[in-house]
Amino acid sequence: MSSQPHGKSTSAIEVTDISPHGIWVLARGEEVFLPYETFPWFKRGTVEAVLNVEEQSPGRYYWPDLDIDLSLDIMKHPEKYPLTFERS
Repeated sequence: MSSQPHGKSTSAIEVTDISPHGIWVLARGEEVFLPYETFPWFKRGTVEAVLNVEEQSPGRYYWPDLDIDLSLDIMKHPEKYPLTFERS
């Protein structure tokens, strides 16, 4: 049986830091900052919920406790995917 050396992540995504301004994630070897002003759903999440993230398919990530589904492209380029809300 072979396993990863100590200190090396075996996950394709990992939340590396939670700050007062947002969260840092390491996704597929790229570190990306998700500010709360752009990704507000993380701000009120518990630490446990924010850390609980899984890769559902290559480059697609899901936080089941928060019901958040994001791609690496959305995280890196949120300006291409503006948040909108329309009242019906």
